[in-house]
Formats: sequence, structure tokens, C-alpha cells
Amino acid sequence: MPKPRMTAKDRARLAAERVTALYPAVSELEHTNAFQMLVATILSAQTTDRSVNSVTPALFARYPDAAALAHANPAEVEAMIKPTGFFHVKAKTIIAASAALIERFQGEVPPRIEDLVTLPGVGRKTANVVLGVAFGIPGFAVDTHVKRLTRRLGLTKSTDPVKIEAEVTKMLPPQEWTGFSLRLILHGRRICLARTPRCPECVLNDFCPSSTVAARGGRRPLTATAARVRLGRGRGSVRKRPGRRPGTRH
Repeated sequence: MPKPRMTAKDRARLAAERVTALYPAVSELEHTNAFQMLVATILSAQTTDRSVNSVTPALFARYPDAAALAHANPAEVEAMIKPTGFFHVKAKTIIAASAALIERFQGEVPPRIEDLVTLPGVGRKTANVVLGVAFGIPGFAVDTHVKRLTRRLGLTKSTDPVKIEAEVTKMLPPQEWTGFSLRLILHGRRICLARTPRCPECVLNDFCPSSTVAARGGRRPLTATAARVRLGRGRGSVRKRPGRRPGTRH
């Protein structure tokens, strides 16, 4: 008797299980509080987490909270974050976001998506990352990688981030939303690339509808251990593909 076809929900659950084994850490951005996570997430646009982590220790030592960063000299901030790219726009954005925190939220990062998206440069993606990582509040962050991977996995046909978020969150329990979305981002940067996906090295290649691996019926999934070994050879070397200009809401 032939095996029943996997549903989108089946694929979502199996994908979540496998990427969790592959990427144990939910976020690679170094931070100690919600303010640092917010700033680091804004800085992560169009660069690697490694680049962000190379500048944030000095940045947060100089500007430890929203009050300090809101009154920062833009040129000084630009110089400190230059390795992350688009430093003129990013400096302006994190200073403006800090000022908004002071003006409207007593300098604290609000734990509500409705409030977070009112901050300069903060859209649903950034807000969901901050909520999930800093506050433990479930949220599904949709960026260009998540959009691409959820479509390739057959979890959605939409290109609208809000619709993708709504559809995928129906397939998984809330406690898995944040981890799944952030791990899809990592997987999209390292394996499921936009132009040349590395399907033979993918832990999802035995059930992904878009896999280019030959002999579909005879494929065996790459184990998480083997995949981590391969990833370790070029870890941190893949930069994010060009997308929205930093400073726009994302």
C-alpha cells in the first residue's frame, strides 16, 4: 500500500523538528536584554550575525540603554557600526528608535507587537524576533529567507509576509513559532540559498517538494550531525542577499 502523501502541516512539523536538531541555538545575536536585542536585530539587516556581534559589545558599552543611544552623536555611532554595512541609515534608525522608546515607553522595549511596530525601522519581522527571543512571547518572523523556504516546502503559496505568518502559525504550536522561523532564516542563509540551493546537503531534502536531489524516492535525509559538520566548514561566510534597504520596516 502506498504511503499517504504528506500534508503541509506534516511537512511543517517535520521541518521544525529537523532544523531544531541542526541549529540548537534560536538566535546567534549576542544580547543581554530586550534593548540590546532590538538594536542588534535592526543592525542585522543585510549582514551576518557575526558582523553584528563584532560591533555590539563596544556599542553597548558606550550606549548601554535607550537614553544614552537617543542622545548619541550620529557620526560616532556610524563609525562603531560601520562593519555591518549601510551604517548611515542604521545609525539614524537605532538612534530614532531609542528616542521613540524614551518618548513613548519610558525607555523600555514594549512587549507588545502593536507597540513595537510603531518604532522607527521596526516591522512585524523585527518585532516578532524581539518578542520571541527577548520576552519568550511566541511570534513567527517572516523575512526573505522564511518567505522563500516556506514556499519551497509547500507550506504556503503566498508572498505576503502577514499571510505567510498566519498560515504557518496554524500548523505548529505557539511555543515553536519563534524557533522555527529563526532557524529557517539560518537555513536559508547557509543551505537553502535563493539562486543555488544546496539540496544534497539539506536535512529536509527527503520530503521537500522543491528538492533538486535526484532519485526522489530513494533519498535518505542527511542527519543533523553530518549537516553540522558540513556547515562548520564555511560558518558565517554567507552574507544575506540584497533585499529591503535597512531603515525600512522589516
